[in-house]
Amino acid sequence: MLNVNDLRSEPFLWIHLAGIAVFPILVGITSIGLSIGDSYPFWLELPLLIAIAIVPIFWMQFSRPFDIFSVLFLCLRSECLSDRQKEILSLFKTFRHRCFSVVAAIMMILLLWLLYRLSPLSIDIIGFVPQQRILGLSIAGLGFLASNLFLQIPLSVLLVLSTKADRLAKTMPYEENKISQDFTMIGIKISKILWFVESEADSLKNISP
Repeated sequence: MLNVNDLRSEPFLWIHLAGIAVFPILVGITSIGLSIGDSYPFWLELPLLIAIAIVPIFWMQFSRPFDIFSVLFLCLRSECLSDRQKEILSLFKTFRHRCFSVVAAIMMILLLWLLYRLSPLSIDIIGFVPQQRILGLSIAGLGFLASNLFLQIPLSVLLVLSTKADRLAKTMPYEENKISQDFTMIGIKISKILWFVESEADSLKNISP
């Protein structure tokens, strides 16, 4: 049975929650990119950036949430997850998370619009960069795509960590054979990532006669 202590002791949750620290840096990179070159019409650039930088991450979190049992380019195999970890995955596939993804996407659109309006303030910072708009839009698109990733995932983790005890007690492990099709698993699939964290299976081996 999943409880609050189980959540707070899961290192993968804290690793991905810490990713929020990168968000302001990526937003700054986006702002700098938007200030490079002479802008094209507003009605052309903004929808393009939304399509490139917001829609992919929103759709991932809405339909196939990021599998948090991953670090960099490594991902834990589904069969290597403990029952507790599978229960945690179930918390990422709730209606509340989908609604939250929609709200977060709308907030990011508003932030992008604000950055677009304020981008002239950054012109003096990157005067040495070739003033080609395509270059600027590329930097802005990649920066804001990454900022969405490092916002949506930590906030979804925070939502899981705030789950009430009675809801945790009713949570069932996610079906192992559906994890790969219902979650976005990025990277090489391996049996163990955080070798310094003892899994439940290892614990049972150690206590068995």
